[in-house]
Amino acid sequence: MRIAVDAMGADAAPRVEVEGVAAAVGAASIEVVLVGDEARVRPVLDGLGDFPGKERIHLRHAPEVVTMADHPAAPVRQKKNSSMRVCFDLAKAGEVQAVVSAGNSGAMLACGLFVLGRTAGVERPAIVTTFPTKKGLCALLDMGANVDVKAPVLAQFAVLGSVYARVSHKKKQPKVGLLSNGAEEHKGTQLTREAHALLTRAVGRSSEFEYIGYVEGRDIFEGGVDVIVTDGFTGNVLLKGLEGLADAVFKMMREEVEGGSAIEKIGALLMQPALKRFKRRTDYAETGGAPLVGVEGVALICHGGSDAKAIKNAVLVARDFAQVDFRSELSRAVAAHGYLWDEQPAGMAS
Repeated sequence: MRIAVDAMGADAAPRVEVEGVAAAVGAASIEVVLVGDEARVRPVLDGLGDFPGKERIHLRHAPEVVTMADHPAAPVRQKKNSSMRVCFDLAKAGEVQAVVSAGNSGAMLACGLFVLGRTAGVERPAIVTTFPTKKGLCALLDMGANVDVKAPVLAQFAVLGSVYARVSHKKKQPKVGLLSNGAEEHKGTQLTREAHALLTRAVGRSSEFEYIGYVEGRDIFEGGVDVIVTDGFTGNVLLKGLEGLADAVFKMMREEVEGGSAIEKIGALLMQPALKRFKRRTDYAETGGAPLVGVEGVALICHGGSDAKAIKNAVLVARDFAQVDFRSELSRAVAAHGYLWDEQPAGMAS
């Protein structure tokens, strides 16, 4: 198993990528190709000294870097020697089985589409993010790949998400919901109402997922739904809002403890083990990265602020996805559910 890691994508690149890869090869029998500016990457790698698995890390020089300010099409049109593009070229050539990057997510989508290509039957790939709930895990898509979509695309996202939940979260028949501002059928936008009309066709007909209708943002963490579908604009706003909320809650808790009484500080000290477990449940570093589903290959998009732990976990998750025939399962499921979107209801926007 060989995985390409973009060494120049994270905010703290290439240190976090190198340290994360070093931890990954020590934890699993995999090979990693670190792609980036060798003059910057090699000193960091050499600075770690000897460690288990170091001989399974290979450097591939790529002189260009795709920045967050670059247009998403940059690695496809201009920066073909960028670390991100070279990772995808390696995957296309079959030299690696997966790609991991903490770089520009729009550029990752462009590389997935134009270098790897779409999985058969998939109209638009999507980014899947996993959230912890009271009863397990919930997958949400799309998290930013497609900000403007039509109802048939949301119906496809439901199928893509259900396959992801079955393969990754081991849900036999995932419950799928459509994100809206209320549970009543008259709520939502024209887009959600049209998507709802398509997805209701699956009720009683699909044996692979159960469509339960509209769900609200507050339903995410209750655990009553396994997959939540929305457009990339809404999904990305939701994701960034929840990230900010989690960070603010931990900071406010720390401030209250530091300014509290001696008894409160002792109580907080006794609560530390529980608080650490809670932080692990809500820390994106635990899941590593968000997969780009619907492309002909395995690609994981990591947070720009990822640390070494997040990169390590992303590499291990990429290995897991590469080991299963995820693409074939996606293509099969999309073909089996074509009845959801092939014939659009009267009055639906084309």
